[in-house]
Amino acid sequence: MIVNSLEVMERIVAKNYNLIWDGWTVVETKHSDLARTSPSGVRIKNKWCLAKYFVPDRNGWDIPNKYKE
Repeated sequence: MIVNSLEVMERIVAKNYNLIWDGWTVVETKHSDLARTSPSGVRIKNKWCLAKYFVPDRNGWDIPNKYKE
């Protein structure tokens, strides 16, 4: 799903606890012990998480359909 409006993306991030902002990039996080050794592992608030990054391009953010409003 392509989201091309900042206002819509802000509402989606506000509604979903596992989405956070990193500048203009939206990051989907999922707590997992597997993140310790994963290339996509990050540490957030002292917990290991798998992170998936949605970087905006010319068309907007391409995010999974499960986040559809």
